[in-house]
Amino acid sequence: MDWDQELDARGLLCPLPVLKARKRLQGMDRGEVLRMVATDPAAVIDVPHFCGEAGHELVGSADEGEAQVYLIRKG
Repeated sequence: MDWDQELDARGLLCPLPVLKARKRLQGMDRGEVLRMVATDPAAVIDVPHFCGEAGHELVGSADEGEAQVYLIRKG
């Protein structure tokens, strides 16, 4: 899947990955996709929760080495 912007949140711990994603998504247009790469173990819980609360769509997630990749479509 293609994405419009990418956020490298590797090495950041909760709540920073979600806070940085929120800030990046604010500057994006509705329907655009943010690819976020994170290594925070809590992100597997935090990112889906954030998407549900903020009205964004978690399009997909996958492991990429020691990191997790999240594709978030701005709602």
